[in-house]
Parts: sequence; C-alpha cells; structure tokens
Amino acid sequence: MSKKQEVLVELLKVCEQRGDYVFDNDMVEAVCKDIGFKNKFDATKLDNESLLPEELRKQDYAVIHRGSGKHQFIKGIRKVYHPFEPIQEYVNWSYRKSLLNEYNSSESNILSVANNQRILHHFLFGLDREFENIDIADRPKTYFPHRTKTDLQYRFGDTVVNLDSMQIEIDLTIEYKGKIGVFEAKNGQPDSFSVYQLYHPFLYYQKAISVQGVGDKIKDVVCVYVVRRKEDGQSILSLWSYTFADIFDITSIRLIKSIGYKLVGQHD
Repeated sequence: MSKKQEVLVELLKVCEQRGDYVFDNDMVEAVCKDIGFKNKFDATKLDNESLLPEELRKQDYAVIHRGSGKHQFIKGIRKVYHPFEPIQEYVNWSYRKSLLNEYNSSESNILSVANNQRILHHFLFGLDREFENIDIADRPKTYFPHRTKTDLQYRFGDTVVNLDSMQIEIDLTIEYKGKIGVFEAKNGQPDSFSVYQLYHPFLYYQKAISVQGVGDKIKDVVCVYVVRRKEDGQSILSLWSYTFADIFDITSIRLIKSIGYKLVGQHD
C-alpha cells in the first residue's frame, strides 16, 4: 500500500469512529503528517477506481469533494467511477505529425493534437476537415483550459450534495451552433474515470441556461473523454461522449457513442 492509500484508509477509520463521513483539509493534513505523506493536496485525488486502497474497495467506499475544503466518503464505488465501455468503431484518420504534436504526454497536448487534427470536431459535430473555408463567425469556437469557482447542487442517488465555492477544472470547451462540448483527457489505458471530472463542467454549463441572453442559445451540453494510447508504434485517440439522463443526478451518466481514431501516415 502506498502512503497515499494509507492516508485514505486512516481517514476512513477516523470517520467510522466518529460516525461522520464528511471531513476537511485540516483532518487530511493531520493524517498526512502522521503517515508521512507530503502532498496533502493530492491525498484525496483519485482519477480512476484502480487507485483506491483495498480496504476502501472491500467496504465499497470512494471519496467525493464537497468544496470549501471538505470531502466525504460515500458508499458506492461504481457511482463515483465509471468504466470505459468498449470502443464501438475505429476509423483511420490521415495524419501528418507536426513539430509539437505528442512532444509531451500532458492532457493539454492530447487535446491540442485532437483539436488541431479536427478529430474533436468530427466526433462531436460531424464536421470534416474543410470547415476552415466557412466564415470565421460560423466556425466552432474553442475555449482553452481554465479553472473557476462555483456553487453547485446535485444528487448522488438519494444524497443531496452542496458544493460551496467549488473549484472545477475544465480541460477544453468547444461550442458550435448552440452545442457545447466539454473535454477531459488522459494518457495510457485507464479502466475507469471519476465521473465528477465530466459532471462538474457539465453542470456548470447547464447553469448557464438560466443566464439571460446565453441560456436561450444553448441547445445541448455533451461530455467527452479522450484517451491516447500507443499500439505497435501507432497513436490511437479514443473518444467517448456522455450525457446525464437526470441533469441533477451524477449517477445517471449515459454513453452516447465512442470512436477510436487511428492516426495513420504519421512521420516527423
């Protein structure tokens, strides 16, 4: 067990002893100090299910964030994490590697490659690569990564979750004809992802529907997860799009479609 996992197990023990499963950053800091884990801000960040310690798995507990420095252990790992479905189809995508494409393995680089190669636009909007010929006012609009703080309220099944001044991260946003796509990206072959990574940006833009002059122009908000992996030296970008059957229930995530883009003809 890693020190990070030890911290999570000890936090759960403390919460069980006091009968309260909500805890704050002060408790995290104290336990990290006792265990010897130096990065207290990383202790509760678990991007996929495989990172959970065995003790939490046995008891079916995962961690959610409540904002304002608070967190909570909650029953139902599969409500917090969603497994990646099998890719429904693969397409060959003609590709000429440019100077900085895949220069590093960051999430930003993954999304930059997918955006520059027009894969995101094809997947989300069905556009081919020739939309540069369209008037600039009518082209898809790209909004770069940013963080923002917001108040959100939603349900986790029967549990109501209030997020106060919650900082959310949005890796990338694309808007086209009233359809908004929010993106998250990872390298490798993760088997699952934390649903809040997509849901918080989804709910954030859903709130914009109530804003006068903006909301009446928003037709849909779609969440997209992008994973880059290598297979026999070839890069493959796999994309899954999701929505939520109940806008205010994070457990109602539903797959829309998935496509794997094989980058062919790549060279320096």
